[in-house]
Amino acid sequence: MDRRVGTDRLDGVEDGILARRAADGDERAFTVLVRRHGGYLIAFATRLLGSRADADDCVQESLIVAWRRLPELREPDRVRAWFSTIVARKATDRLRARPPVASLDDVEPEATSPRPDEAAVASSQLDMLRTVLDELPADQRTAWLLREVSGYSYDEIARELGVSATAVRGRLARARATVFDRMQEWR
Repeated sequence: MDRRVGTDRLDGVEDGILARRAADGDERAFTVLVRRHGGYLIAFATRLLGSRADADDCVQESLIVAWRRLPELREPDRVRAWFSTIVARKATDRLRARPPVASLDDVEPEATSPRPDEAAVASSQLDMLRTVLDELPADQRTAWLLREVSGYSYDEIARELGVSATAVRGRLARARATVFDRMQEWR
């Protein structure tokens, strides 16, 4: 049986209307939103986590949270950005929960692996970047992730976040300055 039966007539409906209907308990409206934005959310989570399997799990958890919290959504027209924020938070939680890397005594290095000192520096830099991103205000972090991780243009970010391109440039400038300054402190 085709799962899309009953949702086809909702395919042309705007996100804001679907989000409002879903917040009122309309599962078909939520299904259309998931189908519409699921591919993007998987790609976004994959870039953050580096693993498609982890991304699938992360997005599924995020959509469960989204379904439960839809009545709290203040700007239904920006549901995709809201989904993205939930996915980014869940991905960050997953990254934090990953077990530490095995000790060097337990691992046989491959010939193609980076030198141990390079790997240590890269790992430390990535940990520091995650810490810095976690400390950014949510609006700056979301803009930074959409630009630097997802490759969105300024105009796409502005549409996604419901702000002007000038506001996006300001958020990105502040986020980049903070990231740069904090990463310089680390050195």
